[in-house]
Amino acid sequence: MAAERGHGEGWVIAAPLASIAMRDIYEALGAPEPFAMGNRTEYPGCLVEQAVNNAFASAFRDAEQLLLERFGAVTLEQLAHDFHRRMKQHGGTHHHAM
Repeated sequence: MAAERGHGEGWVIAAPLASIAMRDIYEALGAPEPFAMGNRTEYPGCLVEQAVNNAFASAFRDAEQLLLERFGAVTLEQLAHDFHRRMKQHGGTHHHAM
């Protein structure tokens, strides 16, 4: 798989869309933290923060694992088909929500 910058700040992907999952893109972006909410500090000094981290640590791990599994199950080809179906429903024009 290869990618290069295309016109208008877009990207050109040199691989079949069916072979690229959203997880591939996520990992290519450096696997950023998927949630804005979560444990801010691994070993906080605050006892309240320690209790909160302890209470929700497994929930955040489970949620992240599920999200990454879903990323792996969705290909760019699936997204392209959905996009084109939606575009036809809107008369062939692409509208941005503002």
